[in-house]
Amino acid sequence: MAYTMFDRRSILAGGALLPLYGALAARPAPALRVMLLGQALIQQDLRAAAWPGRAGIAALLKNADVVFTDLETAIANPAAGAPTRVGEVLHAAPPAVIDCLKELGVSLVATSNNHGWDLGTPGILAILAELDRRRIHHAGSGADLASATAAAVQSTPHGAVALVAAAAGAIREGAAATPIRPGVNELRRNADGALNGDDVARTLDAIRAARRAGNIVIAYLHNHYWETDPAATPEWQRIYARACVDAGAAIFIAHGPPLLQGIERYKGAPLLHGLGSLIFQTRKTGTSYGPEAWQSLIVDARFRDGAFASGRVIPVQLDSSRATPDAEYTRGIPAIARGREGGEILRHVGALSARLGFTADISGDRIIL
Repeated sequence: MAYTMFDRRSILAGGALLPLYGALAARPAPALRVMLLGQALIQQDLRAAAWPGRAGIAALLKNADVVFTDLETAIANPAAGAPTRVGEVLHAAPPAVIDCLKELGVSLVATSNNHGWDLGTPGILAILAELDRRRIHHAGSGADLASATAAAVQSTPHGAVALVAAAAGAIREGAAATPIRPGVNELRRNADGALNGDDVARTLDAIRAARRAGNIVIAYLHNHYWETDPAATPEWQRIYARACVDAGAAIFIAHGPPLLQGIERYKGAPLLHGLGSLIFQTRKTGTSYGPEAWQSLIVDARFRDGAFASGRVIPVQLDSSRATPDAEYTRGIPAIARGREGGEILRHVGALSARLGFTADISGDRIIL
């Protein structure tokens, strides 16, 4: 009898808990949160600099699982080579700039761009070594073409994110990876203006492989095949972005021109055609850049079950002034844009997106994706 009573009570207790178990099972898994930043043309360690906007940006990035940017600076460690550029177009900085980005929260970096080779082939490897030393995941360049094309995977408590990165345009002779030479993963263009089919196929295969492995995939492009209006998104880039999504990417992001470009959606995935610069420490002076070069975006994106779930676009304003006339790199430092300043940036992005047939949902000081 005692056994019968105990068994009945256990059954009753279990039945009472069934609704709770059902509620827990029905609760969706936590979303994976990725912060997507403008490109980082950083040539000076900003940690000791006066940076009024740092606290706001750091607070925004603090709780992300992944923070992504493009490192548009060669790293001048002892193993790097001699400069392959001179003057104001040389982008090179000490390894401390990577520490600056890491302290801000950056954990995933694209290295496929037209400045990765500014310190030659040894410089390509120097960047990778310094990123590895700091345990920052990276994709887009490598010791050979296979490693330059392969995805970088960052595991998080809420899932894994894979980055597949490529560069198109302004990749100088010697800078592209080959089967036996270090370099960047280059997407060449044919004489008719279309992207090289072999380059595209190789990169899309990397996206497919990353998705088959169960990762959330970010497809990245650094584009220097600019239109007459650099703020205009080339049609070939739009075609390529859709192909990346068809191959398994959950989101597409691009940099290149130091300007914003429009946003669109394809099969539920955001196509972010140009986020501008998170940091823009250019040495060019005078009227080299208009006011749009100092506008940027941070995209707070959430993913679930391998797909994009939701997101918001946050406006960023860079300081275009110099602290002193001889302080080359003190400008180009970001802050979250608010009020009228933020509204102007969002309306600008909205107008660029409208050109692509996408109506931006501007809600207060954000665009809702």
